[in-house]
Amino acid sequence: MKVSSVEQMRNLDSVAVNKYGIEHQLLMENAGHAVYHVIQKEIGVIGKKFVAIAGIGNNGGDALVTARKLRSSGAYVRAFVVGDPSKFSSAALKNYEIALKIGIVEGNVTEKGGIEDLKSSLSWCDAVVDGLFGTGLSGDVTGIYRNVIDEVNKAKKPVISVDIPSGIGGNDGKVYGSAIKACCTITFGLPKLGNIIYPGYYYGGKLYVSHISFPPELYSTEEIKVEINEPPELPSRLPWGHKGTFGKLLVVAGAKNYYGAPYFSSLSFLKAGGGYSRLAAPKSVIPYIASKASEVVYLPMEENENGALSLSNKKRILELIDQLEIDFAILGPGISTDNEAQSLIRDLIAEVEIPIIVDGDGLTALSADTSIMKSRKKPTILTPHSGEMARLMKIEIAEVESRRVEIAKIAAKELNAYVVLKGAHSIIAYPDGREFINMSGNSGMATAGSGDVLTGTIAAMMGLGLEPGEALKTGVFIHGLSGDIAVSEKGEDGITAEDILQHLPEAVKAYRKDSKDIFRKYLPEVI
Repeated sequence: MKVSSVEQMRNLDSVAVNKYGIEHQLLMENAGHAVYHVIQKEIGVIGKKFVAIAGIGNNGGDALVTARKLRSSGAYVRAFVVGDPSKFSSAALKNYEIALKIGIVEGNVTEKGGIEDLKSSLSWCDAVVDGLFGTGLSGDVTGIYRNVIDEVNKAKKPVISVDIPSGIGGNDGKVYGSAIKACCTITFGLPKLGNIIYPGYYYGGKLYVSHISFPPELYSTEEIKVEINEPPELPSRLPWGHKGTFGKLLVVAGAKNYYGAPYFSSLSFLKAGGGYSRLAAPKSVIPYIASKASEVVYLPMEENENGALSLSNKKRILELIDQLEIDFAILGPGISTDNEAQSLIRDLIAEVEIPIIVDGDGLTALSADTSIMKSRKKPTILTPHSGEMARLMKIEIAEVESRRVEIAKIAAKELNAYVVLKGAHSIIAYPDGREFINMSGNSGMATAGSGDVLTGTIAAMMGLGLEPGEALKTGVFIHGLSGDIAVSEKGEDGITAEDILQHLPEAVKAYRKDSKDIFRKYLPEVI
C-alpha cells in the first residue's frame, strides 16, 4: 500500500477532478459516506448522539456530510462550525447549507463565543466527529481552534477523525501545539505520511482507508515512492541443504566490556534461519560470549591495550573472508570508539568485497569518512538510529526526528546504500529512491541490544536466499514481529533483546505459515 505526502494527494485530487471529471462534491459525498460507514461499524448509529465539529476547509465539508448521513439514519446530531462559514469552498458551502435546512447545525464557534454551547454538547453526546482541520496544517494550533481541540480531549468521548486527527501534521505526524486523540481515523485516497509516522499514528487510533472513487492507477502511481513495508514470502528451505546452504556469515564485533552486541549479532543469524555464523572478536572477550552461544564459531582476534580490535587484524580478516568463502559480513557492533578499532572498520568497509551490514560503532566509524562508500562495489546495508543518522549526515538529531522519511531517502542516495532508520515504524530506504515504512514492532523493543538482533536477522534473510534490499525489508519486519510475539506473552515493560532473540524462530515459523495473513494485521483497513 502506497503512502502519500499531502502535496501528492492534492495532485491526485486535481487529476481526479480535471482528468476524470470526479467533482469535488462527489469526492466529499464519498468521504462522508466512508466516515459514516466506520461509525456504523465501530460505534453504531440508531439512537446514538453525535457532535460533528467542522472547520471551514473541505475537511469540515466531509464532517457535515457525515453529520447529515448520521441524522438520516436515526442518530441525534449537533454540528458546530468553527470559523466563518462564508469561507467554505463551494462544495463544503453546499453541504453547510443543506445541514442548516435539515436543522443539525447547532451554531458557530469563534473567538467571540460558542465554546460553552460546544462544551455542553460534548457532555451530551456519545461520540464526536472531528473535521476541524485536514492534512494541510503547517503551523501550531492556537486560539479558538486549540480551545476546541482541548475541550474535545477533555470530554473523553470516542472521536472519529476525518482524514487525520486535527492538530497532526499531514507530512510529518507531528503534534502542532495540540491534537485530537481519536479512537479511529478514516483517511482518503491513500494513507498520508502523518497517518503512519509517530506520533500521528498513535493519535489516529485504528486507521481506515477509503479510495473515494479514485481510479486505481491514481493511487498506485509510480510517482509515489513511499509504501508500507510488505516483505516477500521466504524462499523454501532445501530439504537436503546443509549449514553452508543457508549462508555463511562473518561478524566483526566486540571490545572489552562490550559482550552483548557481538553475542546478539552472531546468534540472531542462526535463530532467524541462517546457516553458519562466525564471530571475529577480541580474544579476551570470546570466552564470555562462547559460554552463552556455543553454536557460533569463534575467530579470536588481536586486541590493543584498550581491549579493542587491533588494526593489525585487517589482513587476516580479509584473508579469512576469501578462505572461508564468507557470503556477507556484519561490521561494527560493540567495537567501541577506540581509534584503532574505528580505523579497522573503515578499512574493512572500503576493502571487503562481499555484501556488508554496518551497525552500531561501525556507523560511528563510517561517519568520520563517508567517502569510503564510493569504493564499494557490493551492496551495503546501514542500520542507524536517529543519533547515528545525525552523525552520518552531519545534522542535528532533532532534524532527523522531524524529517525521518526525507532524511532516510537522502542518506540512501548519497551513500549508495540500503538504509533502515530505526525507531517506531522504522523507515527503509533504497538507493533508487523507494522507501518503505515498517509497521511491526512495539515500544518494548526500545532496549539495549535490540538493534544487534536486527542485524543478524537481516543477514539471515540473505542466507535464506533474498537479495539485500528484500532481505532488509523482511528482516526488519520479522524482527518487529518477534518483538510483538514477545510482548504478547510478557507485556512491553521489561522486554529485553534476549526476549526478541529467543522468539525469532517462532516469528519466522509464523511468517512462513501465512505471510499474507500476518502482514494484513498491520495494514490499515480498506473500506
